[in-house]
Amino acid sequence: MSAELIQEEWKPKTNPWLIILPVMLATFMYALDETVANVALPHIAGSYSVSSQESIWVLTSYLMASSIVIPMIDFFCKFFGRKNFFMLGVFIFTIASFICGVSNSIGMIVIARALQGIGGGCLMPMAQAITLESFTGEARNKAMAVFGLVVIVAPIFGPVLGGYITENWSWPYIFFINIPVGFICITLAKMFLEDPPYVQKQNNIHLDKWGFLWLCVWLIPLQIVFDKGNDADWFNATWICWLTAIAVSGAVLFFYTQVKGKNPLVKLDVLKDTNYVFGTVMLILINAVLLASLAILPQMLQYMLGYDSFLSGLAIMPRGLGCLTALLIFGGLGGRLSYRTYGVIGLTCLGIGGWMLGLLNLEINPMNIAIPNYIFGLGLVFSFMPITTLSCITIRNDQMTNASGLQNLLKTIGGAIGTSLVATMISRFSQVHQHGLVKNLSISNPVFMDKLNTLSGTFIHQAGDMMNSTYMAGKMLYNQLIQQSTLCAYMTTFKVFSIACFILIPFMFLLKGEKK
Repeated sequence: MSAELIQEEWKPKTNPWLIILPVMLATFMYALDETVANVALPHIAGSYSVSSQESIWVLTSYLMASSIVIPMIDFFCKFFGRKNFFMLGVFIFTIASFICGVSNSIGMIVIARALQGIGGGCLMPMAQAITLESFTGEARNKAMAVFGLVVIVAPIFGPVLGGYITENWSWPYIFFINIPVGFICITLAKMFLEDPPYVQKQNNIHLDKWGFLWLCVWLIPLQIVFDKGNDADWFNATWICWLTAIAVSGAVLFFYTQVKGKNPLVKLDVLKDTNYVFGTVMLILINAVLLASLAILPQMLQYMLGYDSFLSGLAIMPRGLGCLTALLIFGGLGGRLSYRTYGVIGLTCLGIGGWMLGLLNLEINPMNIAIPNYIFGLGLVFSFMPITTLSCITIRNDQMTNASGLQNLLKTIGGAIGTSLVATMISRFSQVHQHGLVKNLSISNPVFMDKLNTLSGTFIHQAGDMMNSTYMAGKMLYNQLIQQSTLCAYMTTFKVFSIACFILIPFMFLLKGEKK
């Protein structure tokens, strides 16, 4: 019997809504851990006496390790059986979470987070494939709505939960909470998951060893370049040039082996589907914007506005409310609007929300943060869900695991690069704004001189003489300039995110509509 006939005939014996219980729980746990550590980064950096730039490795090591394991999913599903591999992934993720919590150095937690990413990286692609396979027709749309909500809300809920735990207990507990959830997920998976014929345990399965090698040669140097490039002044450093050349060579060789190999890690024939290609490109950029914005917004609130970890996480909570509102609208309207229309609305909301965040200043109230985050949340659901569905709508079920794996590989790489690059964007934009503002600190500027004289008079009793008091006043004004230029850098970065979302809108019209 042909693979096409098998995949059309197979239906789960268990109620599909029971099947996706462990799937959604694992997806939520994995997606939550993409951002749960964001608000705790200052505390983690303080615990290990490292810079904020180095603490970002806690996020990027997780994402990049996930990227490396994702192409292995198809092989491991056939080697272990998808159900067994799913449970193994949850188990590795759970044990790695414990190691993260007991880590005593930045090196140890980065390695533990990488192990966590290896275990968790397989969960979301399998969850997406299981959800799409287990449902048909209108039920599939409802299931994908739930899946999309989990994928979007979990990273938004992460900073809130992480902030609360960090402030009220201690940051290691943001990892310890995964332990009971992980074992509950394994129990539910053992009870309800089923293996379709095309992802059952098989004999004589061969691993594409060269493909895996070139994948590592591509992604590991690439992540080092993005993490350390700004500190090393990018391509002015010889070793950055060499690592970039190695990463590019690894990427070329990886895709070459996937095209020419007999048993590739990922089957690139899905790239012949234009819906899949355009949809995946859009999801890569949206994921990069989502994770990068979630990385810098808590930092901006803590460093610039004096928020604590919990309040900075709570300030992002309106995104979750926006997601819930969008889901209710999506469910209420049903098929009255096309997926393409939803996508255009979603990308427009993302652009508007990002632009509003780019208009913030130090004299704001909570509503100035809540409203753009709420609009951003609306945009995430209205863009992520229809684009994900449209990108895979013409993919056969027996291709779904491979297609989901490749899509999530590229999305995760996009998220990792976005998270790494956003630190560079803040640094570089800050330098640009500082260069533009520093010319105002001139004796020819009457406003500056008036402020300098006023502050000098304030410091005269503390400094003892006019020279020292003038120096102290000048230093205070310069520190204010640094703070203002840093804030402007955050604002410019959010505007860049906004423009990127607006640019994606025309791509929605390249996607074919849903099947009738």
